[in-house]
Amino acid sequence: MSEFRAVILAAGKGTRMRSDVPKVLHRVAGKAVLQYVLDVTKNLCSLKTYVVVGHKSEMIKAYVGPSGDVGVAIQKKLLGTADAVRSVEPYLRGYHGQVLILCGDTPLLDQEIIRRLINKHLKTKASCTVLIARIPDPGTYGRIIRDGNGSIVAIREHKDATEEERAINEINVGVYCFRSPLLFETLKRVQLNPKKKEFYLTDVVELLLSRREKVETVVTDDPNVAFGVNTREDLALCESILRKRIAKRLMLSGVTIVDPNTTFIDDDVKIGRDTVIHPFTVIHSGVKIGRECSIGPFARLRPGTAIGNKVEIGNFGEISRSTIGDGTFMKHFGFLGDAKVGSKVNIGAGCVTANYDGKNKNDTRIGAKAFIGSDAVLVAPVEIGPQAVVGAGSVVTKGTKVPKGGLAVGVPARISLKRRKA
Repeated sequence: MSEFRAVILAAGKGTRMRSDVPKVLHRVAGKAVLQYVLDVTKNLCSLKTYVVVGHKSEMIKAYVGPSGDVGVAIQKKLLGTADAVRSVEPYLRGYHGQVLILCGDTPLLDQEIIRRLINKHLKTKASCTVLIARIPDPGTYGRIIRDGNGSIVAIREHKDATEEERAINEINVGVYCFRSPLLFETLKRVQLNPKKKEFYLTDVVELLLSRREKVETVVTDDPNVAFGVNTREDLALCESILRKRIAKRLMLSGVTIVDPNTTFIDDDVKIGRDTVIHPFTVIHSGVKIGRECSIGPFARLRPGTAIGNKVEIGNFGEISRSTIGDGTFMKHFGFLGDAKVGSKVNIGAGCVTANYDGKNKNDTRIGAKAFIGSDAVLVAPVEIGPQAVVGAGSVVTKGTKVPKGGLAVGVPARISLKRRKA
């Protein structure tokens, strides 16, 4: 694929979200809405992506960070999409390649359809290529106006459309490919819309057509591609769609998800083959799970957790920022936080690592083949040696080190050096 630059429009206020957080930074399936669009441009190998910001720009700039692949352009006044793209012009002076433009509030974009758009744009040597979706209920999306030959002649914003035009079911997704010099030259000719008092990027298409420039389209029948997040209800619907996609991807890779409708797995979770995820399990962003594990029901795996192979985490188990070795069992309710657990460890029902002392999070280390009895409390930092035993109901106090094969029993636990048989 030829080199290109990407522009993501993320300057809007998002007033219908009723939030102090920009709508593109609200999280869905474990990631910011904006991140899904950034991932598309990255996976399609954009040499540079520019995010256009305006409302609460500092928050979005902080999220993007000092990345060499992602820049930020400021739209000083929110005067519409054409004006937003103009704010990127200083960064693209002297660039004569292709520019991909996307909306920052569309986390359901399919990168393969965007790849098709770019490829068609390059193959046909078009001045502009527009992504179009056919959907049964077009709502307030801009409509695609075609002539008698089926060629695109305009994109009509919903507020400016006639009743007849509003009946059209082909809508503008808000994704375009342009030749860069021609784009910025044409933007100078876009007039202020008298009704909305904004400059529409869609007017660029009509201006190009009036000059007999070549404008191509790519059509998708997937209505989700155009889905933009504007309200909390949209966010919830988007979450539902993304989670189904995530579950499908994992199941196709060899993971059993007993009931996808009651299982909540974030986008970047990694799960090995032949692992079974039981209902009402929540697995957060960044978690890694090995092969042949059993997780849930009603388990929660929080960020920073890495599970080995053939591990069982049963009902009402919660794990946070912890590493669990191969063959370890935690079959019933309990909590492990900031723990490093070896292989073939038994974690009894009700076991808790008390990792927070009111100021700091502290670590717990449990060696291979250790046995932690039911209702034991390990007050971190503590270290339980390999093959050691912590008796049921015992409280191992802060700073304690139970030696290899040792026995800790009582409240507080007293340490015996009597070794267990391996």
